[in-house]
Amino acid sequence: MIFEDRRHAGRVLAGRLVEYAHRPDVLVLALPRGGVPVGLEVAEALGAPLDVFVVRKLGVPGQEEVAMGAIASGGVRVLTPDIIRQLGISEREVDEVTAREAKEVARREEAFRNGRPPLSVRGKTVIVVDDGLATGSTMKAAVAALRRLEPKRIVVAVPTAAPSTCSELRRLADDCMCASTPAGFSAVGSWYLDFRQTTDREVQDVLEEAAGVWSPR
Repeated sequence: MIFEDRRHAGRVLAGRLVEYAHRPDVLVLALPRGGVPVGLEVAEALGAPLDVFVVRKLGVPGQEEVAMGAIASGGVRVLTPDIIRQLGISEREVDEVTAREAKEVARREEAFRNGRPPLSVRGKTVIVVDDGLATGSTMKAAVAALRRLEPKRIVVAVPTAAPSTCSELRRLADDCMCASTPAGFSAVGSWYLDFRQTTDREVQDVLEEAAGVWSPR
C-alpha cells in the first residue's frame, strides 16, 4: 500500500482502530515530528485527545542515519547492542550522542507544548502513533518510557512497518496495529508519495488545534 501523505495514512490507520473509538479511557500519543499528522487523523476519527511523546533516535557517529538506539522523555534509553558491537562504538561515544539528543528532547518538549503540561496517561489506554517503523528503535523507547507512567494499556499503531519490527513490537506492547507490512521493507518514506519533513511549526499548530478541541481528562 502506497499512501498519498501522512494525513491519508492516518485516515487508513484510523479505520483499523475502530474498536477504540469514542472511549473515555483512550488517549492518542504521536511521536514527533512525522507521527503528528498521522496522529491527528487517528485522534479525530476516534474522538480521543491528542498529545506528543518526544523520542529521539541515537545515530551512529559518522553514520547518523543508522540507529544504535533511542532516547525518550523521562530519560529512558533503549540501545541496539548488535549494532553497537558490530560497529565497534565505544561507551563514551554512546554517552556523548545520548547527551546531545537528550538536549534536543528537552528543547522539543518546550517548543511543542508552549507551556501546556503533558496529558496524564496513568490508567489510560494509550495509542502510540508514528508514520512508520523500520528498526523500531524510537517506538521501543517510547513503549519503555510509557510503562513507567502506568497506563492501563499500550497500543502501537503505524500505517506501515517492516514485518519483523511489527512482530517485535507486538511482544513489547499490549497490542500492535501495523496497517501494512510489505515484504522487502526498507525506508518508511518508500511507502509515501509525499514524505516531506514535518516542521516544528506544523507540530505546534496541530497541538494547539487539538488543545482547543479536547480538554485533558
